[in-house]
Amino acid sequence: MLEVSGLDASIGAVEILHGIDLTVAKGETVCLIGANGAGKSTLMRSIAGLLTRVRGAIRLDGTDIAGLPAEAVVRRGVSLVPEGRQVFVPLTVRENLQMGAYSRPRARQAEVDADLDFVMGLFPKLKQRLEQVAGTLSGGEQQMLAIGRSLMSRPRLLLLDEPSLGLAPKVVAEIFDTIAALGAQGTSILLAEQNANMAFHIATRGYVLSEGRRTLHGSTQALAGDAGVRQAYLGV
Repeated sequence: MLEVSGLDASIGAVEILHGIDLTVAKGETVCLIGANGAGKSTLMRSIAGLLTRVRGAIRLDGTDIAGLPAEAVVRRGVSLVPEGRQVFVPLTVRENLQMGAYSRPRARQAEVDADLDFVMGLFPKLKQRLEQVAGTLSGGEQQMLAIGRSLMSRPRLLLLDEPSLGLAPKVVAEIFDTIAALGAQGTSILLAEQNANMAFHIATRGYVLSEGRRTLHGSTQALAGDAGVRQAYLGV
């Protein structure tokens, strides 16, 4: 479904990514692990169309989308849940979720309402806070809202950038259970995550990034058994 090949990406005059190759099959969950500054967020933003200073190919279903603006990428079925959540804090939970459907201007209200019900089923806590201003939510609730907002665009490929960042362990477990459920329902997922233990539990394959380069790739089972990965990312 997604094929990234020879991807270089720059922010200003600084080149962050160097020749990245990566694939995600239809219905597959793939993880990216690496330390802060490894290039995970830059890769996710490049795929999502938020960075246009890229070289190489980003193919979605065989069509190169590298350099397309973010709105065009979303309309092709790719949605990013950004690092730090970035909800619209002055808007209510309902309004945030409705904003997620902006890429579907021809959708009937009944379809949008059905998608809203689907998100409420995934995150019952949000149902209790639909008219609450998003800026007053807890960090975990904001992360649920950010994921729900992305799902409102009906993505075929969901990009999740550090969904566990700054959250309590109980909330992290809840969030990852939901991500696993989405994968089981057939959504293709690319997950960038420092919490390698959690990522390895729900992904089938993984990539390790270091200083903007792909250093390792394989099944999550193989990566979890690698001595370097165990020492650097699993605390073993």
